[in-house]
Amino acid sequence: MDALPVNSRASFVAFLALLQQDLVCNPIRWENKTLADFLAAMHSYAEDIQGYYDNTDQSINANEAHWQVFADIMRGARVYE
Repeated sequence: MDALPVNSRASFVAFLALLQQDLVCNPIRWENKTLADFLAAMHSYAEDIQGYYDNTDQSINANEAHWQVFADIMRGARVYE
């Protein structure tokens, strides 16, 4: 799931299926298991994601809507505090 490139609606849908499967199979890896906690973390991570891209030397502009950015926000919300 972490290495899956997300560059289309179809790949985003596949990513979401893997994300759900990861929660069911590996809940210990998730900091934010409830919908309320996940949405709060998703909100915070969406605000901060440009810093993640900058710190990891990724030339991604989080202000431009891309399927990968949406996936990265959801992936990060699993564990963001």
